[in-house]
Amino acid sequence: MLTSKQKSYLRSEAHHLQPIFQIGKSGLTDAIIKQIEEALEARELIKISVLQNCEQDKEEIADNLGQQAGLEVVQIIGKTIVIYKESTEKKKIVLP
Repeated sequence: MLTSKQKSYLRSEAHHLQPIFQIGKSGLTDAIIKQIEEALEARELIKISVLQNCEQDKEEIADNLGQQAGLEVVQIIGKTIVIYKESTEKKKIVLP
């Protein structure tokens, strides 16, 4: 569980990032979750964009992602979700 200070730090780090995943009409599938986990291992902090034609709500998608082991939803702003997971091998971000 992240503290508010850690979330604030991660939000500032994510500000300049572009979304690398788009969740569309098919919603959040197992294949997308697997790709997200692989990207988080390499980058630790990513943005995901929820498209307008997505049938799932962004809050529901964030909840589903938050239930995955080790994934932390940092922020939901507009149609964008910021997610963090500490990398086991390529640790780049040092939390305060």
